[in-house]
Parts: sequence; C-alpha cells; structure tokens
Amino acid sequence: MVKAPSSGEWLAQAARLAARARPLSRPNPAVGAVIVNDGVLVGHGWTQPGGRPHAEAMALDEAREKARGATAYVTLEPCAHDSARGPACANLLIDAGVARVVVGVGDPDPRTAGRGIAKLRAAGIEVELVDDPASRASLSGYLLQRIAGRPHITLKLAMSLDGRIALTDGTSQWITGAQARAHGHRQRAAVDAILVGGETLRADSPSLDVRLPGLEHRSPERWVLTRGAAPEGWHALSGIDDLSPLADIQYLLVEGGGGAAAAFLERDLVDSLLIYRAPIIIGAGRASVGDLGLTDLASAHGRWQRSDWRALGDDMLETYTRIR
Repeated sequence: MVKAPSSGEWLAQAARLAARARPLSRPNPAVGAVIVNDGVLVGHGWTQPGGRPHAEAMALDEAREKARGATAYVTLEPCAHDSARGPACANLLIDAGVARVVVGVGDPDPRTAGRGIAKLRAAGIEVELVDDPASRASLSGYLLQRIAGRPHITLKLAMSLDGRIALTDGTSQWITGAQARAHGHRQRAAVDAILVGGETLRADSPSLDVRLPGLEHRSPERWVLTRGAAPEGWHALSGIDDLSPLADIQYLLVEGGGGAAAAFLERDLVDSLLIYRAPIIIGAGRASVGDLGLTDLASAHGRWQRSDWRALGDDMLETYTRIR
C-alpha cells in the first residue's frame, strides 16, 4: 500500500513551485500553493511575474470545483487585504469552499500578519500553521526584507583548491569549467541584484548578466561597493553599515572580490555560501577572502552547515548555510 504524502511533503512540493517565481514575483514574495482533494493533487500554482496573480489564485483556478472540501497547502499565510490588483487570497479560499488550509510560514506583513488565518477560521475553515523549513527557506529573502530590513545575501566564490580566485596579476578567467559557470549563471537568474567590489569592477569590467539561452531577460540589477559614483547602468552601495539602499531587494548575490567578501562576512551579513572549487593549485595569487580580523580559531567554528554538494564537470560545488 502506497503511503499518502504528509503535510510536510506537500509543503515541500509547494516550496519547489515557489522557486519558479523568483525573482520575477518581486516586489511580492515568491509563494507556492497546491490543492489536494482526497489525496490527489488537483491544483498547483506560484506567484506570477509582477506579483499577481498570487499562488493561491493560480492553484484554485486549476482546481476549480475540485477545490471544494479540499486541503490547500501554502508556503506563506494567505493575504487578508484586497487591492486594486486582485482580491485577498483568504477570500478566494473561502469562496472556493476548501475545508482545510496548511500554512508553512506566517506573513510578517502587517496587512496580513495573523489576519489571513483569522479570516479563514472565522469562515469555518480548519487552519494549521506550521514552521515548515522548506517554506521558510523558499521565503528567506522576503522574510529577511520584512523582519531585518535587508536582503538574503549569498556569497559566491570560484576558487582553486588552495583558495585562490586569481593569479597575482588578477587573471581569473577561467578558474572553473563550463558547467560550473553555467550553474553560476542560473544562480544569477534567481536573484534580484548582484554586487561586486569596486576593485573587481575596475579590473575586470564584468557584465554580470545571465548568458543562458531563454534566461537572458533574468539578468539582475548590477551593484558595486564603492564610495564613488557608479558607472552608467550600475547602482552604488557606499558601505555595508547601511543597507537601506537595498531595501527593495529580496535576494542579493555577492560575486567578488576578496575585499567585498571579507566585508560582508566580517559583519555577519552572509546567509549562504556558494563555493565552486576547481581541481587546480595556483600557489601565490589573490585570496578568495580578505582578512576577517579573527584572533582565535574557536570563533570560526560552528557558523556554517553544509547543505549541498555536487560535481559540476571536473569542479565541485559546496553550498553552506549560516547557522543562526
């Protein structure tokens, strides 16, 4: 006998759908939803480009009459406020006649926070709010933006086995192979903005665009960490003690160089690491990360947890998540 998927498994599926919305759902969060009736998936959806329609609306539109009496699994609490762009998702779920709603994460937006769940319960719908890890991870940028006032920050490092990102003269093309570079472009396509240090911009003049067929339109905003003016087509961040210029950005990718990497790491602003490691040894060269001011090794331990690793051609990708 086949075991029916658990609530966590349905929410994990909704979280995978939510990934399709990034970053095009901005300024709205990337949300995923599935509708399940008698153990059968009858509707699924994710937030559409520009933020509308919402995930619940897409899933309900697919489910239609099969939504009556069903369970809706949603990564984020259904919105409670109507707007000129569309009705509240809590109202849509009520009108569709769903019997139960399982919510992965409560919405910190004051227009909804708790009100979406309260509205559903007032209509006689059973609601279960769980702190679902997959849902929370899929909404990390939105949650940090709302709660901490900054984006989710990923630091990408392409390095040799001995931790070098370039030769002593700055030559860095190419340390990693084609598969690793393609994976890096896919990561660019999933963020709102990408940032490099001023020295990297002056030395390499990077385009920082997405060069994958069909995803060219997903190239992120380009930012440079500099006290001076940004070139045309770029935005300037004068320092990382004040991230308010990034207030509208949910996901930021920091790509280089060593000074910028050290600045974000030293201030504990990096939420995830993408380390592409090539099977080469450079020796004397430019370090992947500058001085962090550590005075003892004990303070370096217990900060990072490896969440994924895989081979990309001859290179190895390691993904780490900050333990908070």
